Amino acid sequence: MSDTVRDLFDRWEKIWHECQYDLIPNCVGSHYIRHDEKGDRTVTRDAYATELMTVHKERPGTRVVVYDHSFTDDRAWFRFAFVWPDPASGKQRSRAGMQSYRIEDGKLAETWITLLALGTTWADEPQERWTVRRA
Repeated sequence: MSDTVRDLFDRWEKIWHECQYDLIPNCVGSHYIRHDEKGDRTVTRDAYATELMTVHKERPGTRVVVYDHSFTDDRAWFRFAFVWPDPASGKQRSRAGMQSYRIEDGKLAETWITLLALGTTWADEPQERWTVRRA
């Protein structure tokens, strides 16, 4: 496993879980190609930062729980679930997915994400952290 890629995703986890948005320029290329539910699109680093901040504002307490991952020098994939308390009811919500990344110059350059239906999760135990497998 590439230490550079592991370090990238350790920073990316801090952005998602600790709202350390100042790390975004060290994680995302100037343009980020995304293949997601909104379609195929290219967003600027700043536009994607705004998207992340909006997710945190609309769904405070959102966590990305990782169940499995793999890294190479320029690729990564994760089997994960988004989990968050519903802002209106407080009930726990979840949505499982798979995401793969292409990495250029140590930053996220392109991603493909597939999400399952609301209420889905994985049956096994999650990892403690994104880049650390269960013992």
